[in-house]
Amino acid sequence: MSRQKKIIISAAITGAIHTPSMSPNFPASPEQIARQAVDAAKAGAAVVHIHARQADGMPVGDFGTFRQILSEIKREVNVVIGITTGGANGMTTEERFSVIEEFQPEMASANGGSMNFCYHKLAAGIAEPKYEWELPYLLRTYDNVFKNTFKDIEYCITTMNKCGTLPEYEVFDYGQLSNLAYFKNNGVITQPIYIQFVPGVMGGFPMSNEGMMFMIDQAKKILGPDIQYSTVAAGRRMFRYSTMMALQGGNVRVGMEDGLYIRPNGELAADNAAQVCKIRRILEALDFEIASPDEAREMLHLKGGDKVNF
Repeated sequence: MSRQKKIIISAAITGAIHTPSMSPNFPASPEQIARQAVDAAKAGAAVVHIHARQADGMPVGDFGTFRQILSEIKREVNVVIGITTGGANGMTTEERFSVIEEFQPEMASANGGSMNFCYHKLAAGIAEPKYEWELPYLLRTYDNVFKNTFKDIEYCITTMNKCGTLPEYEVFDYGQLSNLAYFKNNGVITQPIYIQFVPGVMGGFPMSNEGMMFMIDQAKKILGPDIQYSTVAAGRRMFRYSTMMALQGGNVRVGMEDGLYIRPNGELAADNAAQVCKIRRILEALDFEIASPDEAREMLHLKGGDKVNF
């Protein structure tokens, strides 16, 4: 069993799935997103993964909101800031990818393929929505295709190559590894491969120990033994799956994009920093060392925070 010398902790701060009514602690506004990202970095996250939301918590992709969030984080802490290209349901492909050329971040998500990305069941847990947009936003995902054609993926990767942005490949299902192999074999992928496995999404591969081990094994066989990887550990058992990933030589990701809880009994996390602190305690108790932002930059071969456009 391989083990990295140090573990990169990523914190996915807000995402585009959960809505403000699901937790009073959820970072829904630009100010809250930036504040919680800063606190997560101070707690030990080397990477923060950022989506943008407007004042009422609705996910948006406009440059002004993104710049407000990104600039505030960068001003306060030295942390690797990754930006989404997944956007949110209802956004066009152009909206989702335009942030790369605009901000030229150190790293950004690059989705591995099209899929039925569905989370309509979350609506059943909201008795009294705080905002009118929340229930329709969730329910329409039952008829939603998360579009990432081969043309889309190639455009995303080549744009990141041009901007010096490392793609963080979001892999939701087994076939998406073959998609990435196609681009590697045809010379489109030129940077080191970093995979973020995303199990447990309705429409993707199930979250289980066996499924995760299979995906890691197949990724190494298909894309090469030198890949680096992490996993989204969604829901109430975030810390169990994150720990398993570390034990299998990977990095870890926590954050309120992926889960709102601090314990599997349903206790809500106070914020993103609380989740970072918990996974850090677990990893350090297992004798893992935690990577700093600059160590993460070296491990992932990033261009540096002084070469971004925000």
